Amino acid sequence: MNRRTLLTTILLAGLSVPVMADGIEDWSKTIAAPADNTKVSRRPAAKERLFYSDTIEKKIAEVKKMLKDAPYLAWMFENCFPNTLDTTVHYSDAEGDDDTFVYTGDIHAMWLRDSGAQVWPYVQFAKKDKKIRKMVRGTILRQLKCICIDPYANAFNMGPTGSEWASDHTTMNPNLHERKYEIDSLCYPLRLAYYYWQVTGDDSIFGGLWQEAIGKILKTFREQQRKEGHGPYRFMRTTAQQYDTVSHGGYGNPVKPVGLIASIFRPSDDATVFPFLIPSNFFAVTSLRKAADILTKVNKDSKTANECTALANEVSDALQKYAIYNHPKYGKIYAFEVDGFGNQHLMDDANVPSLLAMAYLGDVDVNDPIYQNTRKFVWSEDNPYFFRGKAGEGIGGPHVGYDMVWPMSIMMRAFTSTDDQEIKECLQMLVDTDAGTGFMHESFNKDNAANYSRHWFAWQNTLFGELILKLIDDGKLNLLKNIHK
Repeated sequence: MNRRTLLTTILLAGLSVPVMADGIEDWSKTIAAPADNTKVSRRPAAKERLFYSDTIEKKIAEVKKMLKDAPYLAWMFENCFPNTLDTTVHYSDAEGDDDTFVYTGDIHAMWLRDSGAQVWPYVQFAKKDKKIRKMVRGTILRQLKCICIDPYANAFNMGPTGSEWASDHTTMNPNLHERKYEIDSLCYPLRLAYYYWQVTGDDSIFGGLWQEAIGKILKTFREQQRKEGHGPYRFMRTTAQQYDTVSHGGYGNPVKPVGLIASIFRPSDDATVFPFLIPSNFFAVTSLRKAADILTKVNKDSKTANECTALANEVSDALQKYAIYNHPKYGKIYAFEVDGFGNQHLMDDANVPSLLAMAYLGDVDVNDPIYQNTRKFVWSEDNPYFFRGKAGEGIGGPHVGYDMVWPMSIMMRAFTSTDDQEIKECLQMLVDTDAGTGFMHESFNKDNAANYSRHWFAWQNTLFGELILKLIDDGKLNLLKNIHK
């Protein structure tokens, strides 16, 4: 997301003081540091919150009561879980239908990936809460509109306002904030729409806009199978950051067409090394199958449904042939990236989809032996982007650099764990590395959690709330009560 250019965090007297490069007002600057962290909310004042849901407020109160024996954890939940609603959701029905534009946080643009993940934990309340239902519905409709504007773009403006990246060497237009093509940007809206439909039964989102977006997704994925050349997309940026631009004239390293889909960028918004990004191809398979189910049952469009299924089957077969590496230490594991020529890149990145997160997304079974071997590999120093230090341990990535652990990876480890002790260790680490702020951050230094990036990153905050609710639903309240600081 090129966050380095948008946010500088300076450490002053042990507190993080955000400085916005573009002068945007920052809600967190108005909140004084509390004398007693476990009692004073770090949320914006009620009148300054962007979206209110009585259901969510009741759930926060309910969870805080459950966690009265773990007051710091309860305080963090109160701060984090509503952060997307409090600070990033811009809902309107002024144009006659639901429309929700979701900031990613300190960057005031809407990422298809981030927005789909940010509102995800609220969908479970949508059947009983009309406001939540309309907000999520508006998010899906906005995402579909964005895909129809440009299926190769990852981030969008609220209107045709242009962006600082207008000079990128790609086909920009004023509606785009950034045009980095990533498979997952087209998968997250499908995942969200399917879940919303399952929970609410509302199929009103699957009209002409939906069918147009599905057509563009299928066309884009087929183009990026690279069976007939590079396809229409290319990207380069004038930058000193290697992972912020693309080699070979903007098309990336060569691939052999084997049925996999190329992704020029990762979910981190960093360029891939080998364009066949394995976690994202797994995500494409499950997302296409969800789309096929909707097209069959709602749209009665067997032709397009069959096209989705056929593409999913082709990618799935190719994954079995090309995604697996026989590691000398861990046995069969999934590679992170491949090129179809036999070359495989062994690592994992913290951003979701990742190898670690495949079971969280439902792309593989958590008990799949290859996934379990992969899980051991990525959470070890055999993964070049795993860092362990005095403050904590976890997976990072090139986006922020060496020694910077992403809390998202710690959360994914907890989400995909069947071991209570491992889950407890993850929770304790998340609490211990918040730098006293009560929020999650993009990343923290493995030896000093007060050295962190992005004080306002709504996806990670809301994901933390999602994790706490899942563990409560899984009957692990007693585990949570033992988390202290």
